[in-house]
Amino acid sequence: MISSLLVANRGEIARRIFRTCRELGIATVAVYSDADADAPHVREADAAVRLPGSAPADTYLRGDLIVKAAHVAGADAVHPGYGFLSENAGFAAAVADAGLTWVGPPPAAIEAMASKTRAKELMAAAGVPLLAPVDPDRATDADLPLLVKAAAGGGGRGMRVVRDLADLSGELAAARAEAASAFGDGEVFAEPYVVGGRHVEVQVLADAHGTVWTLGTRDCSLQRRHQKVIEEAPAPGLSDELRATLHTAAADAARTIGYRGAGTVEFLVSATGHAHFLEMNTRLQVEHPVTEAVYGVDLVALQLRVAEGEALAEEPPEPRGHSVEARLYAEDPAAGWQPQTGTLHRLSVPDGVRLDSGVADGGVIGVHYDPMLAKVIAWAPSRAEAVRKLAGALERARVHGPVTNRDLLVRSLRHPEFATATGLDTGFYDRNLDALTTAPDATATGLCALAAALADAHGRSRFGGFRNVPSQPQTKTYACGGTEHEIRYRLGRDGLHAEDFPGVRLVRSAPGRVVLEADGVRREFTVARHGDQIYVDSAAGSRTLTALPRFPDPGARTEPGSLLAPMPGTVVRVADGLAEGDRVEAGAPLLWLEAMKMEHKITAPASGTLTALHVKAGQQVEVGTPLAVVTV
Repeated sequence: MISSLLVANRGEIARRIFRTCRELGIATVAVYSDADADAPHVREADAAVRLPGSAPADTYLRGDLIVKAAHVAGADAVHPGYGFLSENAGFAAAVADAGLTWVGPPPAAIEAMASKTRAKELMAAAGVPLLAPVDPDRATDADLPLLVKAAAGGGGRGMRVVRDLADLSGELAAARAEAASAFGDGEVFAEPYVVGGRHVEVQVLADAHGTVWTLGTRDCSLQRRHQKVIEEAPAPGLSDELRATLHTAAADAARTIGYRGAGTVEFLVSATGHAHFLEMNTRLQVEHPVTEAVYGVDLVALQLRVAEGEALAEEPPEPRGHSVEARLYAEDPAAGWQPQTGTLHRLSVPDGVRLDSGVADGGVIGVHYDPMLAKVIAWAPSRAEAVRKLAGALERARVHGPVTNRDLLVRSLRHPEFATATGLDTGFYDRNLDALTTAPDATATGLCALAAALADAHGRSRFGGFRNVPSQPQTKTYACGGTEHEIRYRLGRDGLHAEDFPGVRLVRSAPGRVVLEADGVRREFTVARHGDQIYVDSAAGSRTLTALPRFPDPGARTEPGSLLAPMPGTVVRVADGLAEGDRVEAGAPLLWLEAMKMEHKITAPASGTLTALHVKAGQQVEVGTPLAVVTV
């Protein structure tokens, strides 16, 4: 039996595995990079071993160092989590060769599914339905649209949609470059892009005694940049016949490669209800909690028991109810999903939902890893109840720190296409992103700004801002969502006088709490300030305000036409042949930044002359670093 387990991972999944280990009485060992020295997963483990450096290639992707760490710390088993080395057959073999128990499938099974092209050949031979590949050199207009995909890895890296043949060669080159950078393997392939398709997957669990469980379906269609955002189980709206087809195909896939442990078989389901094999993830999935909630199981505990040689029951438990998961990312959906960095001052969600998080209050969101802060999971007897429960919990959550996708998640869950399950497909955000990222209601934001001003006044005056004699109005200015809100008010014997809020009455105020009454309705606002950022939360939603100075700094200007780095990261490449003095057209790509496992294209803001190019490939940049200047 396993007595001490090393988790070859970090963040949320490491904490998740440690939680089950504590329940089973298994000692835990963490590994950590220098960037993670103070991370929660390090503090929660019984022992921790440093992996020198911060970049993944120097730390969490160094299988030799991780095996050595297991021996040094006295671990007798290794769990890979997800990402990093979790689907690396060489690492799995190295763990076993070192006399350690590998909590995962056999290396041969991982190797069989490591390349999507080879996996498709195996599945075709096993009779699993799939999309036929398209030879890019022979593609015609009739084959469009096409999806270019990296043969190795996952997470949407090295993936491009091609709708015009003229773009195919360029997208193939870009996909190869990204795949080589991300996975060390630049092999890509092309297949038909199914418009209106749904991403549906089946959770499998297999033991060493020939039993294979299929634990229902999950729908993971709501994706940004080919990465999942909202997942649910079971996948709604599937016919019994289609569910049976998916379960059979998934079980056949697992048996074909001699699978053992937890894994996921992913399918693309067309609008006509036809299923096509995409790939098999030979590991635990990020979205595994929704399956756990519906089936009442602990998949990590089952992984450990299978690794110890235990047999599964002949049949899995019966499913019950519905579960929905939302991934909370430090990113700005309205700005091209740009990842965000900075201090996370507070993250809390109401009781009644599950929070799986890799961060803690006061932690710093850096540039080295994925920007996911947490997963919030709700379960209820019906889908409608689970969706409502999750949306309400996210809306009432306290998220103080970098910009996140929290508001997008709430709006997505309440969007008619999702709420009624009539618009579940991978094009959801392509159709709806603009509507989902519109500026918040100005009136509600104004009340939040008023509450912030009153809380600030109370904190600065022993009398809460009250003056016994007439005076000039107090003025505070805040920015929110690109809009400035100037708050002018007076507090006198007869209460609050706010010029732009007639009829609004101040019930009470304190430095961190203000109660206002508008149109006979009382609302309580909690106010937290960190530097010039003010976080205002209420039952009606939350706002992040930036306190603006009374007199702006006249020197805070940049050269006209300057392109500034929107995030810290690495310049991975500059457009071929681009040089100072070149004529560039509006929207033309100039360079690409990589940050937090994503590539971001920097384009010319207008047609003009590239009068300055300040960076080169391989250069590290911080937020606001001048990248280039385009003069119109």
